[in-house]
Amino acid sequence: MKIIVLEKGVIISNVMNDEEEKMKRLWLVLLSLGLIMAFSASAFAVDVKVSADYSVGGLYLNKIAVDDGFQNWAGKTGSENPSTAFFYQRLRIGTDFVVSPCLKLVTKFDAMDRIWGGARSAADASNGGWAYNPATLNTGGVAGTRAESENIVMDLAYIEYTSPIGLFKVGYQPDFVFGTVFGDRGNGMPTGQIQYVVPVGPVYLFAILDKEASNSASAVSTQGTPLQQLNASVTDRNFDYYEAGAIYGFGKKIEAGAVIIYGRNAENRGLTEGAYLVNAYNVVPYFKAQIGPVALQGELNYGFGDAIKGEGMPGGTTGLGTNVSINTLSVFLDATDNLGMVYVGGSFAYVSGQDPNKTDQVQQGAGNTGGLDWIPCLILFNTDLDYWAGNVVGHSGSVVNGEMQNAWFFQGRVGVKPTPKLDTMLSISYAVADQKSVLDGNGPLGYGPTPGGTYGTEVDLTGTYKITNNLSYMLGAGYLFAGDYFKGADTGFAGGAKVTDDFIFINKLTLSF
Repeated sequence: MKIIVLEKGVIISNVMNDEEEKMKRLWLVLLSLGLIMAFSASAFAVDVKVSADYSVGGLYLNKIAVDDGFQNWAGKTGSENPSTAFFYQRLRIGTDFVVSPCLKLVTKFDAMDRIWGGARSAADASNGGWAYNPATLNTGGVAGTRAESENIVMDLAYIEYTSPIGLFKVGYQPDFVFGTVFGDRGNGMPTGQIQYVVPVGPVYLFAILDKEASNSASAVSTQGTPLQQLNASVTDRNFDYYEAGAIYGFGKKIEAGAVIIYGRNAENRGLTEGAYLVNAYNVVPYFKAQIGPVALQGELNYGFGDAIKGEGMPGGTTGLGTNVSINTLSVFLDATDNLGMVYVGGSFAYVSGQDPNKTDQVQQGAGNTGGLDWIPCLILFNTDLDYWAGNVVGHSGSVVNGEMQNAWFFQGRVGVKPTPKLDTMLSISYAVADQKSVLDGNGPLGYGPTPGGTYGTEVDLTGTYKITNNLSYMLGAGYLFAGDYFKGADTGFAGGAKVTDDFIFINKLTLSF
């Protein structure tokens, strides 16, 4: 067989032998198979981007509780409140599978989130003979249980598609991250969501469907809590959020936006002591501005709707009888002035508390807190400390290091950067209760007014040194002058309830890339 090739205007004739003929057929077959795969396959990942955060730290907490003078939750009294000290670590790896410039799969997982040599969590727990998975609101940002994160657990997995009509995100994503860090729940349980974002001039419009709880009948619904099992036997017992909002950027210096959130929670329709529905609304505007060397930011969250909308009980009884409305408010303002080597700043935060005389309203809770991501102090309202060391409790169910609620908070801070690699900061924080009633996360505990409403004053000193561009070391110390809010109610305690101060030392090595 002959082949004629045109090369640089010269016609070349060559007679191919049998071996060359076989080789040509082989290459033709391989080329054909390659073309078939190229045109029939959906897509191949053309790029993989990996990011990671690994932190290992150690802490010493002088008291595991600030109550004094009678038995606490651990059965210890007064000065018998023990200290605690341990090392802990967290590994978080994110991987983006970039299929094309407009399409990618975003994933993130946690591994070996644990205390060195510490107790490991059980995969399940027992509740009156019912097995359930002990997932909590403060999960450290993972989508699984604590036991799973101590080994390996997927946090996020969603598709991000930039289409001609807007951006779509579909899959498990952070629960609520919007505006400023105040009120955010990126360190909470991620949820299944559908997000849509479309630019209209300088404005970005967005809408979100968020599935908080699905109690529909399924192959595993009989393995949940008793309430989940009951709800799975009927229809419409789910918990969903619907969000719509806009973000506008005034150049590169000012950003403002707002979101309207509607939460419909039908899980409590299965409660035997009173079937009811929750219809909650939140309006959340925010702003961020850079005016010369001053960085400003602020956020407001106003909640309204029905905390309890009675629908009657099984058997035709009247149910709760009285509806309970929602009336919550939180405000956050923050400013930092960069003066070169020195910077100064301050924060103000307010979260409404429950007036015990207004039993027809929910003024505390209902999703309105300082959030899980905002950590203003090393002890007070530090949800990261809560995750690793557990609740630092006071009397009557009060908690030092939980999400901020029922409080006015004030903080001043000054920082010094003697070198580009070293950042030291001193902060003084003071918090007082909005309502002087001892509350848990759901409402009054029935103890009546407290002797006072001061959470206390905390002084924190931290220093962070960048060893390299990716490796940093943090050292911190904090002292809490515990206030009389943690005394709870004096009634019934000989000599009155007392509190004790607390202090902490912490250091952490963090690798990020």
